[in-house]
Amino acid sequence: MPFNLPIALTFFRLFLLPVFVVMFYLPYSWAAFAAAFVYWLAAITDALDGYAARKLKQSTRFGAFLDPVADKVMVVTALVLLVADYDNVWLTLPALLMIGREIVISALREWMAEIGKRGAVAVSWMGKFKTAVQMVAIIGLIWKPNDLLIGLAWVLFYIAAVLTFWSMMSYILAAWKDLTAE
Repeated sequence: MPFNLPIALTFFRLFLLPVFVVMFYLPYSWAAFAAAFVYWLAAITDALDGYAARKLKQSTRFGAFLDPVADKVMVVTALVLLVADYDNVWLTLPALLMIGREIVISALREWMAEIGKRGAVAVSWMGKFKTAVQMVAIIGLIWKPNDLLIGLAWVLFYIAAVLTFWSMMSYILAAWKDLTAE
């Protein structure tokens, strides 16, 4: 297995996940900020590992496999913690949509790769934008610094939910011909 800077950043993101969970549950006034900071740091490594892989020409098969796994585990972990923390339907339903989209698109990409058409469902600008909005919303919902920023985080969370649905439908429509061909 090759080891390089992008893979190190991805492993660091995975290392941060249990740190994030512990910070999330600590019973101190600073814990929400610490958890949000750790999640922010993990989100930054998500952007940096891809950039470093392209810029340094260090793309590897292992990195291409591990990066989306780390991303999905990071987002799902945060969503599960937020659903438990907020304990309301208004966060749970969009969170389920977001988690469901990750499962659907992962399965779709796997299936399209199996039939030799992985490129039809490659990551798009929409997916990247959705991820950025989702990360900022999640950070705000974890931190909860004041009512204004919490409200903004809720708005961004719902924008992320709409983008989640839109990007999922875009991927499905791109693969529709192959999905329905018999």
